[in-house]
Amino acid sequence: MPIQAASPSASGFSTSAPEKSNIRWAVCGLLFLATTINYMDRSVFSLIEPLLHLDFMGWVPGLDHAHQIAYDINYGRVLIAFQIAYGVGFLFAGRIIDKLGTKTGYALAILVWACASISTSLVSSVVGFMICRALLGLGESGNFPAAIKATTEWFPSEERALATGLFNSGSNASAFIAPILIAAVTARWGWHAAFICTGSMGLAWLVLWLLFPYNKLRRGATQTQIDLAPVTQGGSLYSILLRHSGFWAFFIAKGITDPIWWFYLFYLPKFLNDNYNLDLNHVKYPLIVIYTAASFGSIAGGWLSGFRMKHGHSVNSGRKFALLICAICVMPIMLVPHMHTLFPTNAWPAIGLFCLATAAHQGWSANLFSTPTDMFPSTSVSTVVGLGGAAGAAGGALFTWLVSHYFSLHPMLIFTLAAFAYITALLIFQLLVPRLGVNRTT
Repeated sequence: MPIQAASPSASGFSTSAPEKSNIRWAVCGLLFLATTINYMDRSVFSLIEPLLHLDFMGWVPGLDHAHQIAYDINYGRVLIAFQIAYGVGFLFAGRIIDKLGTKTGYALAILVWACASISTSLVSSVVGFMICRALLGLGESGNFPAAIKATTEWFPSEERALATGLFNSGSNASAFIAPILIAAVTARWGWHAAFICTGSMGLAWLVLWLLFPYNKLRRGATQTQIDLAPVTQGGSLYSILLRHSGFWAFFIAKGITDPIWWFYLFYLPKFLNDNYNLDLNHVKYPLIVIYTAASFGSIAGGWLSGFRMKHGHSVNSGRKFALLICAICVMPIMLVPHMHTLFPTNAWPAIGLFCLATAAHQGWSANLFSTPTDMFPSTSVSTVVGLGGAAGAAGGALFTWLVSHYFSLHPMLIFTLAAFAYITALLIFQLLVPRLGVNRTT
């Protein structure tokens, strides 16, 4: 279909842009870059963890990893500070983005998190880390509400999960870019430089985003979005959402499954270091493999639901079939604790299970993130995604606290919970929304 000239309305938004202008993939590319930087910023702290065995972090020289209780608690506190702020930020970030629009809201979010990342290089205490990581969390909470809103504005229903999978694969791309980059930067200039490096990348993206004519080129509202408009009319948005079973389905699913990804993100380098003595220079190769697999899962999972929808299946069938496949593929992760017993000097059997689990999680995430666009108009999508993200961050903070205080010596319990989280979330989603994609207000 040839690209037609868009005619901007008085509001500055296009009203006659083609349904599938190829420019939508350029937008997806920008979302991918932002998500990559987002995850690089948040993963720096866990990547430099071996370099944080310092006095002010509570590290006691001479003790083995299993008995560094004070250090483990302080490390957990910094992670929890980020997660709590990330969750709190979600409570209002989505609504701000819905009010300001995608371009302005996204720009504000990345400005805050880039500056917070750079500021982390200046601290030398646990409290300092907690403050800067909290500010990082507030800024980063705007990434997914803005990105999902952008996919709603640029992509049709059958392509949204794929677009989400593509930009969300940036979270995995960061995992094999960051270890190499951070290892090189810290080896040359120390751990402080790692935060300056990733924060500066965020400022560079901000310039690209501000130069892109987003509002002039974006397409107009689709018939699907017009049909969904009445869902959020007739009262306060928050009161309507609290009465909508679809909102609760998304909210609960995020709260149950996001903590598992947080665990992988924050504890995977530490797990490989504690169990297989892989330091920063050696752990980067397993992480590259794991998150490459996760990137494949993100794209494949998003493609799967769209493939079924394009071949005659409903939105309900397409999304839930993909979610089910992903939930089943996660379950072998419960075998990870046995791998250290069976292969005490070989990390690759455990790494293989992590590959499957992270790929399945990202495929799950691509489809779960698309469900609000099937139930709510674009004017409220960021708010819904933000509130769901708050649930995920709260669950992540709780899970991190439980792991750092009680579960660190019980890996079997941790990985069993991870194995069954997704199938449990899908069952709850099915009970609350038996027919996804059907226009209903309650």
